[in-house]
Amino acid sequence: MRQAGLTALIAGARAPLAGFAPVVEDAEPGLGPLGGICAALASTQARWAVFLPVDLPLLPDSLVTFLLDHARATERVVTVCSVNGFAQTFPVVLERAALPALQAELDTGHRGCFAGFQAATKRIGQPISVIGVEMLVQSGNVSHPDALPAADWFLNINRPADLLRARACGERPIA
Repeated sequence: MRQAGLTALIAGARAPLAGFAPVVEDAEPGLGPLGGICAALASTQARWAVFLPVDLPLLPDSLVTFLLDHARATERVVTVCSVNGFAQTFPVVLERAALPALQAELDTGHRGCFAGFQAATKRIGQPISVIGVEMLVQSGNVSHPDALPAADWFLNINRPADLLRARACGERPIA
């Protein structure tokens, strides 16, 4: 977030993480990532917010910047990317106007982020904007500072073995 020139906050986390960035705590703990998204949107006056999971550290800042610029230019409520033809839940750029629909999803017991994004866009009457990462790379609009292929940007790093796998990505010879 900081490399993309944005202010980093930790949404839905516990206060002990405040050493890494300011924390926006859930209004109602235990509702998962969608609860954190709603808490963060409710706490800001900014029109647009970018959400990244902490377990995708290989995402390049150029992708985050492109998605935010695209959302602003198209005025889409929800902007995500796809990899290998599959829409990714994160990173996501959300317009603050999505908050009522996202909160309604939580209030009805639905906690899925992507389903919440779909409900928000349906309520507002526009589709989710899905941008193919491979197209962005081929067109030169985004790139990875270590020249990693786009599919590697989305490796989840949750365990020590995942971290080893991610480190190995950076050691591949580049053709």
